[in-house]
Amino acid sequence: MENMVFHKADTRGHEDHGWLNTYHNFSFGNYYERDRLQFGTLRVLNDDTVAAGTGFGRHPHNNMEIISIPLEGELEHQDSMNNIQVIKTGDIQVMSAGTGIFHSEQNRNKDIEVKFLQIWVLPNKLDVQPRYDQVTLNSSKRINKLQQIVSPNPKDEGVWIYQDAWFHLGKIQNNHNVSYQIKKKGNGVFCFLLNGEMKINNNLLQKRDAIGLCDLDSIDLVSLSDDSEILVMDVPMKNSI
Repeated sequence: MENMVFHKADTRGHEDHGWLNTYHNFSFGNYYERDRLQFGTLRVLNDDTVAAGTGFGRHPHNNMEIISIPLEGELEHQDSMNNIQVIKTGDIQVMSAGTGIFHSEQNRNKDIEVKFLQIWVLPNKLDVQPRYDQVTLNSSKRINKLQQIVSPNPKDEGVWIYQDAWFHLGKIQNNHNVSYQIKKKGNGVFCFLLNGEMKINNNLLQKRDAIGLCDLDSIDLVSLSDDSEILVMDVPMKNSI
């Protein structure tokens, strides 16, 4: 694999179903791009907007770690483990689908859209007992630094998954520099710029651009605007199973 991949926002897959307006960084649904199947164990990064009063009906998953990051509005989750939960901005949700789970996700509001990131990571352990979790994090802890939101360790901040992967969110103000150290040898980082403008290892990213980097020990992030918001996903480039 190349040491760098770059996804401009306007090169992502796009589907507008009326109730769902979605952008895909990797091949998904009707969007297929041979060069964008995944980044290491990062399989799906969908940027979803769900219309008011609509949502995803009950559907199955198995052997996948699924992380949802709400950006605007409220999303109601129901699953075959009898969980009924609402996630909103500031929350991080995780499902280990394992041996199999059914769930639905609905926009809880009848008058506003809900926006969220849906991320799938290939697990390092198959056929685990399905589980669900969510946490609410203090977003002030990510001002001009990176706040951990996902890790392999149940005792760490954020949620945990069955994979040697670490996710961080940062809100970086203009001219601030943040360095990120890769957590594990053999991992790469996929960075998705939610807002603003930023340089990552001297590569310019604008809103909704993404860059994947591997074969390195650290990355440098420099914000070029006051509203830069970045998601950094540190994932194995090869799975252990």
